[in-house]
Amino acid sequence: MSETNALGAFLRARRELVTPEQAGIPDVGVRRVPGLRREEVAMLAGISADYYLRLERGRNRNPSLQVIESIARVLQLDEDHFAHLLTLVSEVSRKHPRRARRETPPPGALKLLDALTQPAFIEDRYFDILASNDLARALSPGLAAGGNQLRDLFLNPAEQALHPEWENVTECFVANLRQAIGNDIDDPRFIELTGELSLASPRFRRLWARHEVRGQRGTPIRINHPQVGELTLNRERLSIGGTDALMLVVFHPDAGSADAEKLALLASAGQAVRSGSAPSPGRSRRDPSGVPAVRH
Repeated sequence: MSETNALGAFLRARRELVTPEQAGIPDVGVRRVPGLRREEVAMLAGISADYYLRLERGRNRNPSLQVIESIARVLQLDEDHFAHLLTLVSEVSRKHPRRARRETPPPGALKLLDALTQPAFIEDRYFDILASNDLARALSPGLAAGGNQLRDLFLNPAEQALHPEWENVTECFVANLRQAIGNDIDDPRFIELTGELSLASPRFRRLWARHEVRGQRGTPIRINHPQVGELTLNRERLSIGGTDALMLVVFHPDAGSADAEKLALLASAGQAVRSGSAPSPGRSRRDPSGVPAVRH
């Protein structure tokens, strides 16, 4: 999905999300457009309606910082959205887009990945999985190397079933992708991925059209695992030094919690499968999957 006028698409999407009431404008009469009109944004930003129209239509791509700050104030952009807006108007960013090469994880990161006792994997800015450890794959088969988290979240019912808060998770991932790509919208991998998802998923199309932007931050995530039940894990993303945009993602439970116990059971079940061992009869009650039953 190519966006030749990324600045205009962003401005239009964001103004449609601001109501006249939020902007302090009396909402009278019939409005044919959602959110604010172009002339209302221009008036509130202190610029001419013609100038703002040229910005939205891509006829002027080099506004001053003062103009951008005024528009950002009217559109009520937070820090992430404002930073993204700057990438869309930056002359340097436009002439020299940040083009990430398809990287492979450095050896040191792979050694660290193998040494971790929590679910962990390495991802790139497109949410492709480049490497993962056994416990990550036990948590979700979609976290195997070669998978893509966005594709699985939107197109794989089994992956969707893992996430009780699927709608929030998909919103977060799409906003993260928008932030990661910035102005590099002609990146072939980006075009391929967003094109596929736009054709196959109505929800992705709706979320992508909102132009939400959000940086990647640590956050708790709920998972409804078919073997050990529901658990909440903390998800941390750590930048890998010496790479362009690779991240080490680690899921970890709160110490001493029921979630930690469930994760330990999942890990021990995986070890038993790999070693070919099985516990003595009567030592623990198991479900048909072979994972010890968890007391809730």
